[in-house]
Amino acid sequence: MKNGVTQTLYNYWDDLRGTRPAPNRSEIDPGHIRGLLGDTFILETHDPHTVRYRLAGTRLCSAHCRELKGRNFLRGWSEKDREAMASLLTAITEDAAAAVVGIAGHTEREQVLPMEMLLLPLNVPGEGRIRILGSCTPMERPYWLGLHPIMKQSITSLRLVWPDERPYFLNRGDNAGIRSNPIMPRFTAENMAMPAGAMAPMPQGAERRVGHLTVYDGGKA
Repeated sequence: MKNGVTQTLYNYWDDLRGTRPAPNRSEIDPGHIRGLLGDTFILETHDPHTVRYRLAGTRLCSAHCRELKGRNFLRGWSEKDREAMASLLTAITEDAAAAVVGIAGHTEREQVLPMEMLLLPLNVPGEGRIRILGSCTPMERPYWLGLHPIMKQSITSLRLVWPDERPYFLNRGDNAGIRSNPIMPRFTAENMAMPAGAMAPMPQGAERRVGHLTVYDGGKA
């Protein structure tokens, strides 16, 4: 997590959830993250291919030069990135993963804006983890931001983070150490920059490949 907004929102979410896979949607207090609200959003998931913005911050809407509430979150991605994002959202809602995604936003004038996106599961009692708390923050603020809308987005990097060091389905004891998550097949490690210490042994089944992207799962470090 390179951006201060990403780090602050993750820490807030992690403190709220305690020992649970995810906090309840009703526990999110906008007053506690007032300074982040312009870059944050909440998604409503019906299935991996039907995901809409339920709320979206003013700075995020300004970057797109449009109101995002009610819009399809998966719109504006290439087919491969859309497939990767759908698989990623499944890992978040079903396995209680968090995700940090590097994004390039593209305008119709071929301007490119590097951004960092955070996606975190939220629980709705009686319905499951059908909401996602997120942020999307520019890594720089060029003069044209807010003047020329972001029309397309592409994934530049992706990392799943298991807040409790291992996927939730393994913590439940569902044949831990035996099966892999059926949502995403096992990956092969290639062309991915690894942080120091990231090569420590991981529990079997924690490896992931999301669509066409290689993913390294991480804990709290």
